[in-house]
Amino acid sequence: MKKLMIVMMISVLLLTGCATNVAAEGASGQTDESQQVTQSDQDKSAEAEAARLEEERLKKEAEEAAAAEEKRLAEEAKRLEEEKAAKLLEIAEKTYYSKDLTYVYSDEAMTVESGMVLDHQTSVWVKGSILNEAGEVVAYQIEAIDGEAVEGFVNAARLFKTRQEQIKMSYDGVDYSAFEKTTYEKNPPVEVKAVYLTQATARNDNGRLDDLIKLANETEINAFVIDVKNDDGYLLFHSESAEKYLPQMNDKIAIKEIAPFIQKLKENDIYLIARIVTFKSPQYARTYPDRALHYLNSGALYSDRDKISWSTAYDRDLWEYVIGICEEAADVGFDEIQFDYVRFPATGAKLDKNLDFQNDLDESKTEAIHKFLSYAYERLSKKEVYITADVFGWAATSINDVGIGQHWESVTNVVDYIAPMMYPSHYGPNNFGLAVPDAQPYATIDASIKDAIMRNANLETPAKLRPWIQDFTARWVKGYIPYRADEVKAQIQALEDNGVYEYMLWNPGNVYSEDALRAEQED
Repeated sequence: MKKLMIVMMISVLLLTGCATNVAAEGASGQTDESQQVTQSDQDKSAEAEAARLEEERLKKEAEEAAAAEEKRLAEEAKRLEEEKAAKLLEIAEKTYYSKDLTYVYSDEAMTVESGMVLDHQTSVWVKGSILNEAGEVVAYQIEAIDGEAVEGFVNAARLFKTRQEQIKMSYDGVDYSAFEKTTYEKNPPVEVKAVYLTQATARNDNGRLDDLIKLANETEINAFVIDVKNDDGYLLFHSESAEKYLPQMNDKIAIKEIAPFIQKLKENDIYLIARIVTFKSPQYARTYPDRALHYLNSGALYSDRDKISWSTAYDRDLWEYVIGICEEAADVGFDEIQFDYVRFPATGAKLDKNLDFQNDLDESKTEAIHKFLSYAYERLSKKEVYITADVFGWAATSINDVGIGQHWESVTNVVDYIAPMMYPSHYGPNNFGLAVPDAQPYATIDASIKDAIMRNANLETPAKLRPWIQDFTARWVKGYIPYRADEVKAQIQALEDNGVYEYMLWNPGNVYSEDALRAEQED
């Protein structure tokens, strides 16, 4: 029995040992596999980290390369800009401008004419100076004219260093230097061919508005000049500026709902110009007589031949009233502001001595008009509208301010468009050598626009020319002729022959010569 138990115990021990060995072997196998998995994960993690570091390295290199390229481009742009500025400075230092009919000579003694004659304000690039025995510059050797290579000599007295030097008469307090002007992406410039509309026409009395929209759709007319503030001071629409200064003006507005009116015109692709009668402002003068133009002796308000009282361009409160209306016109949809009667009344030097112009700032008439237009430009450019100034046509010919503050260069320099009123009927007998200018529409406009072009050349930043021309018969003129389509066409042709393709037609009744306004049909 004992032997049997011993044998059984030995068997159990043997079996237990085998199981232990098997378990141990199993555990050992699992450990090896776990170690293999852990190693694999570590390898993958190392590879991912290496890839991440490589990606960061490449990204950093790309960023550094981009930064270096950006720096190189910036330095190159700066270099080119500096070269351009230096070139422009060199050109500016060497550039002069000629007087009208300036001869170019082949020799420095200026005895042999080359056959070249320079016009007014032709740009000349000077290569060197010719001195006399006293060391004075008597001639310039030139190497280019209007950018084209030319060899020759010019009398020094026939050249000016700046355009402004050719202004025959300038005024103190007026800045004739370059004036920054701009165009607007949302309001691009338009080559305007316009007709004038009164407030009654804008209100569509007797269907006149619809007739003129039809005219615009069927002819070259693409713009309306509309009375926003008319000669009597009445307004086209309700104005907050009037509410502040002249609330009674809002009681007689022409159009109560301005938005549909503007929309109707915009739907017909009509460019809108707000005519603002500026300093002939009778309602304002009567409301503020202490600020208005009046007689020194009696204190009575001054009035012109039409019995209309005038305010004064020296009144800064009037500036604010007018510009406020202009800002509102821009807000409702007008593309351009046109200042008419932006001047003093034509009183004459003798009468001026008996008038109080309220000139507390001791400014000349020209200075006051110039400063008003400069200030208006500053304010209204924020509204992205263009600025036009109406002037007498004779202002382009007269060297002075015509006694009313309208000195051509002082006005054209600070507006986008200048609109000389070149109605042939407004020129006197023998102006431009014409016995009756009204009877010769082409010749009158041709002579007048040539003067305007020459005057604009006296500045670096003149306004674009857009004249008023005549579509009415001036029966009060001795020797007048009827104005119909042919007379209107003649004026337009005179402008185009001088490179001016914009115009505005004036007819106080707003009835226009349709046949003159149709595009020429090709055969």
